[in-house]
Amino acid sequence: MRKIFYLAILSVMVVSSSCKKSKTPTPDDNPDIGPSKTGTTLDLIRDSIFLYAKEAYYWNDGLPDYATFKPRTFTGTDDITALESELYALSQYKINPNTNKPYEYYASSPGVPKYSFIDDGTVSSELNGINGDFGFAPIYNTNTDLRVRYVYPNSPADLAGIKRGYQITSINGRTALTYDGDGGSGTNLNFVINAYANSNTITMVLKKPDATNITVTLNVATYTINPVIVHKVIDQGGGKKVGYIVFNSFTSLENAQPKIDEAFAEFKSNNITDIVVDLRYNGGGYVETSDYLTRLIAPASKNGSLMYTSYYNSTLTGLTTTAARNASILKNQVRRDTKTNELYNYTQFDYSVAGNSEVFKKDGIPYTLNLSHVFFILTGSTASASELTMNNLRPIMDVKFIGTTSYGKPVGFYDIDINKYQLYIPEFETKNSANQGGYYAGMTPGTTDYPGIRDFDDVTKDFGDPTEGLLAHALNYVKTGTFTVAGQVIQSTSNKVGAMSIDQAHDAAVQLDAHKFRGMLFNKSLKRK
Repeated sequence: MRKIFYLAILSVMVVSSSCKKSKTPTPDDNPDIGPSKTGTTLDLIRDSIFLYAKEAYYWNDGLPDYATFKPRTFTGTDDITALESELYALSQYKINPNTNKPYEYYASSPGVPKYSFIDDGTVSSELNGINGDFGFAPIYNTNTDLRVRYVYPNSPADLAGIKRGYQITSINGRTALTYDGDGGSGTNLNFVINAYANSNTITMVLKKPDATNITVTLNVATYTINPVIVHKVIDQGGGKKVGYIVFNSFTSLENAQPKIDEAFAEFKSNNITDIVVDLRYNGGGYVETSDYLTRLIAPASKNGSLMYTSYYNSTLTGLTTTAARNASILKNQVRRDTKTNELYNYTQFDYSVAGNSEVFKKDGIPYTLNLSHVFFILTGSTASASELTMNNLRPIMDVKFIGTTSYGKPVGFYDIDINKYQLYIPEFETKNSANQGGYYAGMTPGTTDYPGIRDFDDVTKDFGDPTEGLLAHALNYVKTGTFTVAGQVIQSTSNKVGAMSIDQAHDAAVQLDAHKFRGMLFNKSLKRK
């Protein structure tokens, strides 16, 4: 199984598929910065990363010049680690005045950019709904209790009968699975990661809720992702019906829309009064898909009103004349629009504020709901396009947040082809209709800005189980107007053996998520001049 070279949660901004790999730019494309075009392929790629960042990176005003940065001096054990080293250095220049640390400083994984990464091309495949893996992910409930976090429908794990909440007691014959990742990746943690994320075969013993055990051997397979893992209607009595949807990835709208529509058709036919959108493991994806889900939830009265605005750096917003576009190296990023079949390049995008203001378009939306409350379930794995969805609905509806602090990624990007790699660096920031944004530290439930309740992810129960801790909070609020169920213990304050603090649980989830895309990709082909 391939390894994805990043550890970042990204807001996904997706472009149409490339008609060919764009050429590696040279200083002739931008003669004011950079050396001659001579050098090894690695030298030219390192130069290209710097040149593209100087032009497109959202915080490019914090970057030094070529002579100061010296991109060709960054090395590693192989080409990809050399490029990652350079990208990390680039990402640490711009300081967030609210924290006095770089915007891309990532406390859970120092030495890795929080948002930027370099990929081998697999991200675009996954975001278009194609996965090649086992179809499940693990998570620690306690230091000694490893569980199944989720299972994708029709994946190898699903076909083997594995369910969320099953306890993993053995992997490839190894029973020593205790979490040892505090302060860095431990032996056991690395074993778990390599077994499920970087292998082609895995054998596991799992304990089911009825205490019986099953043994399964899974082989990596390619399958189409169904981002809607669960959808159902829960009747709370008194005329109150709750629509519940687990949306695990903002795959392309073409892939996601039929699954979303199926869920919302059920919600509409049952006349739901409230909705719970479970984004606890959703690391982001296509902005276009986020927009669609948001418009489905938004009230009809908001049709035509502002939803959010995207902001770019001054270099990109200055690409308004033919001369400016011809001087830009982004002209090398050539794509083919899959809808019109015409070629275009990245200098043809409209980067102005006026050209990047999205509205709530209810026209043509097939399902209109009359909702009293919108509940979002979130964790540290909730990022980017997921956060965009939540942020866009905050000013216009009664939105409640349940879970732990989200990843914190109000920025997004589009892919930049460089040789055999794709570069993802933040190029834009979003703010909602109330000009709210800047949630770099994440969204924390139970605070003034994000009303709700902060509590652990309950990984002992399957999605949609009314007794599952986070869902139970929402259901109880619908019924009684309060979050806490009578007799329910807030897990973050429990004294169970081996309990992990919220911060420990977050760090463990982040490390187990090392192979997972987190981001927000914008379909720029829709915004050309």
